[in-house]
Amino acid sequence: MDGGHFRVHSEEVNKATHDALERRGVTKEDIAKIVLEMQLPFNEGLTLAHCVESVESVLRKREMQHALLVGIELDELAEQGKLSQPLQQIVGSDEGLFGVDEMIGLGAVLTYGSIAVTTFGHLDKNKTGIIHKLDTKYGEHVHTFLDDLVASIAACASARIAHRTRDLEEEGRSFEDLTPEETTPETHVPGAEI
Repeated sequence: MDGGHFRVHSEEVNKATHDALERRGVTKEDIAKIVLEMQLPFNEGLTLAHCVESVESVLRKREMQHALLVGIELDELAEQGKLSQPLQQIVGSDEGLFGVDEMIGLGAVLTYGSIAVTTFGHLDKNKTGIIHKLDTKYGEHVHTFLDDLVASIAACASARIAHRTRDLEEEGRSFEDLTPEETTPETHVPGAEI
């Protein structure tokens, strides 16, 4: 308790974020495949496991968790027709001049620096992998926010790998030299790392 206000525990937010992605049909591996495609040309020995670890690290950031929970909730409310007009029509049709979805994705990417920002722009324009599937309208599904948020996660995870590559180079190593223990995500409080 803080001043009479209850704070939601980090584990609860972390679980809700993962549940929301799963509910929307997005896996960490789907996102990691985008990261691998983006970073493999620059990283000898980079594997899907390295990319999954990076995606998991990004998903532990509170800023990303909050952005995902808000965006997915708005997509789901639009699917159910529960937004007020004209927002219902704007979100439901993913209107071209509506940029709030990109702004939430961009806001979540800012903590990972300029490389993440430029990667986000590239992914937003080129719609790679699962992002393309989410951006393609099918059935009653609305992914106005989710496609940009997945691009944000992939951009952040790619930036983490780019920075880690530099650290490994300075140690005289590459991703090929990492042990399985160095590829396994750490166990700690969600949201506590960059």
